[in-house]
Amino acid sequence: MILLSDPKVINIPVQDCREPLAEIASVPVIVLDPRERDEAGTYGRVRIGVLERLRSASETLPDGVRLLVIEGHRSSTEQARRFALHEDRLRHSGITDPVDLRRRASAFVSPVEMAPHCAGAALDLTLIDAEGVELDMGGAVNGHRTGDEKYCPLDASGLSDQARHNRHLLAQAMGGAGFVNYPTEWWHWSYGDRYWALISKADSAIYGPA
Repeated sequence: MILLSDPKVINIPVQDCREPLAEIASVPVIVLDPRERDEAGTYGRVRIGVLERLRSASETLPDGVRLLVIEGHRSSTEQARRFALHEDRLRHSGITDPVDLRRRASAFVSPVEMAPHCAGAALDLTLIDAEGVELDMGGAVNGHRTGDEKYCPLDASGLSDQARHNRHLLAQAMGGAGFVNYPTEWWHWSYGDRYWALISKADSAIYGPA
C-alpha cells in the first residue's frame, strides 16, 4: 500500500494547468453536506475538471442513489492543523518514534506538501438514497477520528454484504470517471494530484496547491 508520505509521491512533478476552483453545488444532482463547512466555504469547491468527472460519475449510479460530498478543497493551514492533530492522537496512544509517527499519521491525513485536498483535486464523499439517507458503507466517513480505523480501508474485512456492495458501487462510479482511491480511506477519491499521477502512471500531476 502506497501512503501519501511515500517519497515516490513527492517526487512526482507538478505541471499545474491553472484550472480555477468551481462550486460543487452548481451541479444540482450532487449533494453537498455541511458538516465540514469552513468559514470561506472552500470545502464546497474543486477544480473544474474534477467537478466534471464527478458529474460523470454521478450519472452512472442507479436510480435513487446519489453522491453526497463531505469535503472538497482544503486550505494548507487547515491541512497542517489536521495533520498535527492526528499526530497528537497517535502520540498520546504511545507512538513516539518520529518516523513511525509521520508514517502512521499519513495513513489518514496527508502531509501538506502532498495533500490532494489542498490542490482542489480530492473529494471525501459517500452515497445517499432518494430521501437523502446515507447508505450503509460499513463505517463512517472520517472514521479514523472516532477510532474505527479497521473499517476505513476500501477493502476492509468484516464488512456486511450490503456495505461491500455499496462500496463497490461507489468505486465503480468514481473509478470509471478517472478517480483513484486512497486505499486507507474508502471515502477519499482524487484526480490530477500527485498521488493520482503515481497510481495512474501519469508523467506529472496537473493540479498543485490551489
